[in-house]
Amino acid sequence: MPSDPESTARPLGQGDQTRPRRVVSVSLGSSVGDKSVETAFLGQPFVIERRGTDGDKRRFQALLAELDGKVDAIGLGGTDLYVFSGGRRYTMRDTRRLASAARVTPVVDGSGLKNTLERETVRTLDREGVVRFKDKRVLLVCGVDRFGMAEALRETGCDLVIGDLMFGLGLGIPIHSWRLYLALAAAVLPVISWLPIEVLYPTGDKQRQILPKFRKWYEWADVIAGDCHYIRRHMPPPEGKPFRGKTILTTTSTQAHVEEFRERGAELLVTTTPELDGRSFGTNVMEGVLLSLSGKRPEEVTPQDYLDVLKRLNSRPRIQRLQE
Repeated sequence: MPSDPESTARPLGQGDQTRPRRVVSVSLGSSVGDKSVETAFLGQPFVIERRGTDGDKRRFQALLAELDGKVDAIGLGGTDLYVFSGGRRYTMRDTRRLASAARVTPVVDGSGLKNTLERETVRTLDREGVVRFKDKRVLLVCGVDRFGMAEALRETGCDLVIGDLMFGLGLGIPIHSWRLYLALAAAVLPVISWLPIEVLYPTGDKQRQILPKFRKWYEWADVIAGDCHYIRRHMPPPEGKPFRGKTILTTTSTQAHVEEFRERGAELLVTTTPELDGRSFGTNVMEGVLLSLSGKRPEEVTPQDYLDVLKRLNSRPRIQRLQE
């Protein structure tokens, strides 16, 4: 049986600072969004790539096997290996099976940054007055996918609606109560963790489709937060500027996504990951970068380790005004 990619990951060490380290995000999403960027972090050159497999799981797994041992870190895009709620971690079985194709290279899904970077982003925005969350109505499209963001938003005292049942399962049921959210997660996640990922999250060309739904809650919110594909999945058409004056808080975004938010009237776009050559990469990519910089194995890295590297990078949320 293939072993867990976490337990077989080799330590990266600090190594040769002149050799570019290569971090590749292998995504179940569309290959239309593929990108390769050369950059540097803390003086260390990196080659960062995103390679979509158009929802083809066999191709996804074959690409992981092809890259295994040849790159410094692999990020899992378009899927989660772990989801969290109430301090518990749930393993997505379908993703774990796919990820087992990588036996040597460390594999990350971005959950380390969802627990640190995204949590700190909310606190920074609130502390610096960029977004006063306590006075805002916030729609978080999926809490179990952005658990750090969910907990930080709750801390601000905002009027929070959690959309897991709507955007994850297609049910028109918003969650207003934090206790109810935790209780539902504890009851449902053990079952959901066994489902195929495409049942829960748009993969392949479905990431490019927009099926308007739940307009009432998009219009209700002052801040729409969470995964970019979940936000786009059911957003209203641009007519009437349904996002007029709103803030979008998300991570991965291409220039096309930015224009979609702009034409719907969104005022502010905040991305938690840095812009590299015109787009922000997902948390899985940046977690791969931070893991490489830490010099540790994935199972050895703590939230504080990630926070320490983020501090050295002087990491800050990217804030973009979308309207003149």
